[in-house]
Amino acid sequence: MFVAVCFVGGNMAGTVEASNSDQAIGESGRADVIVNDGKFDNPATESVLITPLSGQLDRGAADKAAADVAAAMKALPEVASVSDPLPSHDGGALLVRVTMSGDPETAQERVGKLLDATAGVQKAHPELRVEETGGESIGQAMDDTLGKDFQRAEFLSLPVTFAILIVAFGALIAAGVPVLLALMSVAAALGLSTLASHLVPSTDTTASVILLIGMAVGVDYSLFYLRREREERAKGRNHLDAVEIAAETSGHAVVVSGIAVTIAMAGLFLAGDVVFSSLAVGSILVVLVSVIGSLTVLPALLSKLGRWIDRPRVPVLWRLTRPRAASEGQSKVWGFILRPALRKPAITLTVSVLALLALAAPALTMRLSFPGMEDLPRTTPAMQAYDRLVKAYPSNGTVHTIAVRVPAGQLDATKAALAELANRAAADPLFAPLDEAPDIEVSADGTVAVLDVATPFAGRSDQAKESLTRLREVMVPQTVGKVAGTEAAVGGFVGADVDYADHVKHKLPLVVGFVLVLTFLVMAFTFRSVVVAVTSIALNLLSAGASYGLVVLIFQGTWAEGILGFKSMDAVVSWLPLFLFVVLFGLSMDYHVFVVSRIREAVKQGMSTRDAVAHGITGSAGVVTSAAIVMVAVFSIFATLSTVDMKQLGVGLAAAILLDATIIRAVVLPSLMTMLGNANWWAPRFMRRREVPPATPAHERELVGSSR
Repeated sequence: MFVAVCFVGGNMAGTVEASNSDQAIGESGRADVIVNDGKFDNPATESVLITPLSGQLDRGAADKAAADVAAAMKALPEVASVSDPLPSHDGGALLVRVTMSGDPETAQERVGKLLDATAGVQKAHPELRVEETGGESIGQAMDDTLGKDFQRAEFLSLPVTFAILIVAFGALIAAGVPVLLALMSVAAALGLSTLASHLVPSTDTTASVILLIGMAVGVDYSLFYLRREREERAKGRNHLDAVEIAAETSGHAVVVSGIAVTIAMAGLFLAGDVVFSSLAVGSILVVLVSVIGSLTVLPALLSKLGRWIDRPRVPVLWRLTRPRAASEGQSKVWGFILRPALRKPAITLTVSVLALLALAAPALTMRLSFPGMEDLPRTTPAMQAYDRLVKAYPSNGTVHTIAVRVPAGQLDATKAALAELANRAAADPLFAPLDEAPDIEVSADGTVAVLDVATPFAGRSDQAKESLTRLREVMVPQTVGKVAGTEAAVGGFVGADVDYADHVKHKLPLVVGFVLVLTFLVMAFTFRSVVVAVTSIALNLLSAGASYGLVVLIFQGTWAEGILGFKSMDAVVSWLPLFLFVVLFGLSMDYHVFVVSRIREAVKQGMSTRDAVAHGITGSAGVVTSAAIVMVAVFSIFATLSTVDMKQLGVGLAAAILLDATIIRAVVLPSLMTMLGNANWWAPRFMRRREVPPATPAHERELVGSSR
């Protein structure tokens, strides 16, 4: 009922989408705000490019094709006007611009008729290449490509998760419960996020992040709970006692983990960016719903199902995955893996930490940038046409937008200054030559003027960034800046790229500091140990740093292009480091809290630290390994998507979880805790908890000690 109310209520309330002014960052953001204030009528436009299949362009044949294009387009109700053919500077191409009618927001849905008309002209002129490109046709092509990508990812993620859980539990019902709980959490959080959007506007990526985080934590929390319940039943307890003990132990770990993940995600609010704020809201909601579900729905299900949770059994898998009775001893495999950390902790710790630091070292050379048009897949005809268009008409490529707020009585002076700026730029090799007279747009009320200045260089190139600096620091101040009372800003892709990278670099230390301080406090008071809190933070930082290094190593070079199917952008996507840090820090705490809780529980039962480490890690090995395999598998699916930003996100998340569940948990953590011994549990006097009196009955003492 809760899920239904959230989902239906959220859909009824509707979603408030973030506006351009909400997303304004830096000078480029100010430029967008100025342009929006001008309330320009900017209809959607498409470009039809006519080029030879080989050799020189036959101008007579090209003119006939251009006339056919104009005739075909003018016959469509979706077209408002068609321009005269515009030859390129070298005479090797002919360009026809088409202005669409109607609402630009829905133009992408209607551009198919224009593409059909272009295809018809191409069929009539097989000796030429007649092709269409533009924002709407590229958008439609990319939506089709990415839509298929995400459909494939969604189609694969659930079966892969379910298959892994079947292998982990050896029983179908036990495998289905975590998936069911995760999907319920996602559905409820999606509804709640639409309600929350009335306070914090939502963005396009919010739903995807809710799905990603929700499946990860929902499955994790259920796994923790289920494995502990099965383990207690293997010790001979009835199913209700087993559920209660699971609640006291794994349920407690779930609450602490949920708080840690929530704190990490809340750090995104400090970024001062509506995109990160919306991601924080979505992530926090799905984590909190997952925690609530794990403490209510899950134990209720387990109590009701009883031993049916282990039905129907998969014969071979059940025998391999059933909980081990105490008389069977510990896993020999994990005993072998842990042997170096337990016998030679100092040497093992030193070698493993140095290896992770070496892996993290490439992160020092990290460069941040937005993906541009050059990073989109070239598999679609629209993108192939775009490349030929930019080559023939450089002014149609990377564009800087100069937006000017015009004071009263200064419109003519502002237009003259902008015309002077355009002519200066056309004479500068950093900018593209003018294909036609400068097009200065003025708002209906005369308060805003806009000029686009193109550069022939790719948006992320050093030359493009140099041209931005030239505009901002030299050309604009020397022209528009001399008109009294004007407010000018330079935007466009290059400006947004530079401004956002600077924004992330400025905010990252603030977010990291916030997450570290609050996580320290939560861990310190949860485990009543300053040392556990400090080591927890250090190990998670080590894991995050290593994943950063891997992302830089893979995506700032070209050696992995053929393996992962991408073209290197020689940079990391600007938003990735900040988002990756909070997600990794939060998800890594899942495992860490669970494993350390088991170790602490063993210490409370009288084991030495060395034995407790071995017992805690081997006892949690199955559940943590299963959870890690699920997350690595799901995140790896994202690495198969077409766009480079999704590939980087998938690789970064999968690598960090893999490192955390293997090297950190099996090598670094046990060697560090073994070496520290009793010092692991040091805390100031005010943090120490009163011990359970010896007279407490054994069964109650176990429950109380576990809850600690």
